[in-house]
Amino acid sequence: MRLDAEAARERFMTEPVARLATVSSDLRPHIVPIVFAVAEDTIYSAVDAKPKTTTALRRLANIAANPTVAVLADHYSDDWTHLWWTRADGTARITDGPEAEHALDLLTERYPVYRTQPPPGPVLAIDVTHWSGWSAS
Repeated sequence: MRLDAEAARERFMTEPVARLATVSSDLRPHIVPIVFAVAEDTIYSAVDAKPKTTTALRRLANIAANPTVAVLADHYSDDWTHLWWTRADGTARITDGPEAEHALDLLTERYPVYRTQPPPGPVLAIDVTHWSGWSAS
């Protein structure tokens, strides 16, 4: 069953992890898992302190080249009547100042590990233009 925008947004917010899909300047897709917080129709994520192979993250370069992104959250169960997915399509940007501080507050509230290991940034804001989703029941 297709989910309307509000139902898709509400389910999206229940999942702890989503996948961010970006596209490079040479049109190569790139997808990574992210943790996130949602405020109205903006999804926030931050580059955190987990070990990375480089500080020049492909997702950031891709967003600089093409800010159009998709973020997917889904729920799997062996009982397939409980399956669902939601997708947020939007425009990504790096944010700073009061908006970034607000985003970090939201992320810290949602992910307690950020209280002792705050993300060094940058902070990513995705302005959602379209919510969609599907549910088996």
